[in-house]
Amino acid sequence: MSGRALAGSLVALLMPASLLMVSATTSADAAEAPLTNTSARKAKSKAKLVALPQIVQQGKKPAAAKKAKAALTANIKPRKVNRPVALQVKKGGGWKTVSKTKTTRKGTAEFGAPISKRGKALKYRVTAPAFKGASAVTSKPTSTERWLTASFTDEFSGSALSPSWNHRGPNYEPSSLRECSKGSPSAVAVRGGTARISVMKDPARAGEKCVAKKDGKSTGAFAYRLNGHIGTQGAVSLKYGFAAARIKMHKLRGQHGGFWMQPATQGAAGSNSPKETGAEIDVIEYFGDKHPQGGLTSFIYSKNSSGKDVKTGSWIKSPTSFLKNKRDGWSKSYHVFSVEWTPKSYIFRIDGKESWRTKVGVSGQEQFPILSVLASDYEIAQMPGGDRKLPQTMSVDWVRLWQA
Repeated sequence: MSGRALAGSLVALLMPASLLMVSATTSADAAEAPLTNTSARKAKSKAKLVALPQIVQQGKKPAAAKKAKAALTANIKPRKVNRPVALQVKKGGGWKTVSKTKTTRKGTAEFGAPISKRGKALKYRVTAPAFKGASAVTSKPTSTERWLTASFTDEFSGSALSPSWNHRGPNYEPSSLRECSKGSPSAVAVRGGTARISVMKDPARAGEKCVAKKDGKSTGAFAYRLNGHIGTQGAVSLKYGFAAARIKMHKLRGQHGGFWMQPATQGAAGSNSPKETGAEIDVIEYFGDKHPQGGLTSFIYSKNSSGKDVKTGSWIKSPTSFLKNKRDGWSKSYHVFSVEWTPKSYIFRIDGKESWRTKVGVSGQEQFPILSVLASDYEIAQMPGGDRKLPQTMSVDWVRLWQA
């Protein structure tokens, strides 16, 4: 034993027992106590994963609806942008990583992945490593079981519309800002597994011109037009759940393509509440390539308690962020446009990625889907090349509804 150790032992023997006990306890507590330096502490992380239906399917060509991917959305707290997140699928007794991404400013991470294997639902979870002061986290598993079966699917096979669809807007309607166009079966065709919804010249009024107006002022004289305009009123409707359509949009301005919903019935008389009257749900509208604001919109039309019309929505911000790459485009490829509709809100998505949400004008009534390309009077003059660039066509690969 060294002299220093011996001296320490002698001091300990000469100390009162009470002081020796305090000294020993203090040393043990110090060894177990957490560091007070904030840079060494990790904030507790939380992760939640939600499985959604098959609403992810970007591509150049028509494809089977059953091959679309399920959307999976993770929420990671605390919110930190660009935090790495991995999606894992249950495989045997373990987990296999199938996709990786990074969180948005809102702390979300969005994935597309198979909904089933050999007809059976899959279980997924997400993991996120420790990141900028936040601890590592793994979510609870979630199953795709809930969304395996859609309540309605139309893939437009054959050469004609199914009986679920009917044609709309058969008259020229100045009150609807369509004095120069009307709906017609001639502007709808089914071929190649798609519904081709168009704006075309009205052959019955060849040689005639219609004066188009915007804000009551003439913008020029143009050929009368026929619009492709179909819906499932009286045949198929939905109350809460998901509505989705895989669409390749028309190319030019001068008309707008749309996937939207209207109330299946008139609703309660004397009421202005969308819970009782329903609302117009514009899942997506497209106003053509090279539109200065990107061309994509989502809107809700309803009434307030005083009976005044309420228009909620806007142009979709940063629409190119939803495209796959620089070669992608709304008139070049198919994309899935969807709305998640609950008793409290709407959430709009493009290929599973959220584009907008609102709690305004939430319908409490059955709603039916509509597909259209409409040439409204106020936009006809905007088409480059004018009448000679008709027809303009929107191709719809499939429409699906999932009842919540």
